[in-house]
Amino acid sequence: MRSNRMPDVEAGNHIGGRWSATVDTLPVVNPATGETIAAVPRSSRETADEAVAAAKGAASGWAATPVFERAAMCLAIAAEIDAAREAIAHMLSIEQGKILAEAQGEVAKAADGFRLAAELVKQMGGKTLPAEDPGKLVMTLRQPRGVYGVITPWNFPVNIPVEYLAPGIATGNTIVWVPAPSTALVACALMAAIEKAGLPAGVVNLVIGAGATVGDAVVVHPDVSAIAFTGSTATGRRIAERGAGKPLLLELGGNGPLIVLEDADLDAAAAAAAGGAFFNAGQVCAATGFVLAHASVVERLCDKLVAKAADQVLGDPLHPATTMGPLNNAKVAAKVRAHVDDAIAQGARLLHGGRARPDLGSELFFEPTVVRDITPDMRLCREETFGPVVPVVAFQDEAQALELALRNDYGLSVGVFTKDIARGIAMAKVIPAGIVNINAGTTWWEIHLPFGGGCGKQSGIGRLGGMHTLEAMTEIKMITVTLPS
Repeated sequence: MRSNRMPDVEAGNHIGGRWSATVDTLPVVNPATGETIAAVPRSSRETADEAVAAAKGAASGWAATPVFERAAMCLAIAAEIDAAREAIAHMLSIEQGKILAEAQGEVAKAADGFRLAAELVKQMGGKTLPAEDPGKLVMTLRQPRGVYGVITPWNFPVNIPVEYLAPGIATGNTIVWVPAPSTALVACALMAAIEKAGLPAGVVNLVIGAGATVGDAVVVHPDVSAIAFTGSTATGRRIAERGAGKPLLLELGGNGPLIVLEDADLDAAAAAAAGGAFFNAGQVCAATGFVLAHASVVERLCDKLVAKAADQVLGDPLHPATTMGPLNNAKVAAKVRAHVDDAIAQGARLLHGGRARPDLGSELFFEPTVVRDITPDMRLCREETFGPVVPVVAFQDEAQALELALRNDYGLSVGVFTKDIARGIAMAKVIPAGIVNINAGTTWWEIHLPFGGGCGKQSGIGRLGGMHTLEAMTEIKMITVTLPS
């Protein structure tokens, strides 16, 4: 089943409506085999500047395009993604490493994202506001910010870009998009669908290259009005510093706990914890960071988690029997191993997994892993692991569970399992996370709902999802009219 065969796609930059390549290139590697499957541009700062110039040149015309025409364009893009769904999903699975079923779901959601933006933008409007002066009519309207810099990661290289591209296009912005180089082929495939739909030249410009080079050039460029980024907290902090003064939409790291109280449905809690840890090989910002389990249920819960881990089929992402593919790159794999080794060295108990499986085709395969007796000072608790690991911490009472949850530096997504809904809601109100799911895992979310980190934590600024993104990518303008006396 395993194959490096890639669908035909232009592997290059797309600037001002034209594809182009560079002499200097970066390799694209199949994480399941370790083989180099393509080369993509290693673009320069000058190439990024060209993309910004193209976006700036298209900005006034696209902003003036009627809303219903922009909505129709989003629907046309959705149709092109649907038409290429299988080819894009196949490419995504080979290039990123996620299993084919997950890749197919991601591409389908990308098309839905454009359809959602098309509907919501037609509902956006301003307000009329009262004034103390009876001779004044006061109104607000929403306008595009201008040229948007969009920098996206490799873990969901179709869905996450669409979370910015669709609202950005719908609201009349123009975009310079810098994808992660390791999944740049699928970015090119998405760009090809956008081009085929007939989007005017310069509205979306794709620039491939090292983030420290082209991403930084976009962030600091004086003609880029605003920045959107999804990725690590460390990179997000640098972008915030370099882009100071510009509107920022930053979706960063997570390490959210799943809290299992003594009255929880343990089967449901185990399924949610394992699903959140093993989906996309744990390479999800809202993945199950660690499980906080009441001491009276921790033994039974761990048994169920081990069974869930044992049921996973690790292997070729294209094989229909596979349920988990490899990690995407060596840096992530090294961190996952280091986090597990750190815990075991400090006395944690390895219940399942914990090993790399190079015999499956590459060094990037890592077993689904369950570790118990974790303590708060271990890296599995303190840092975002980004791999298929379920760390389990026992607590004695609700106060201790909340204390452990509140100690977390991240504030993206938390799960609470309890049959007492009032108790769950009371806990949700005091947990400083952007999302608290009661009787659901940390990864539960739908594309029209607000997604983002809690204030004062390291999980970002702003909210993605539905109307929230459209509002974030537009500027409120107040207009007053002095009425004739």
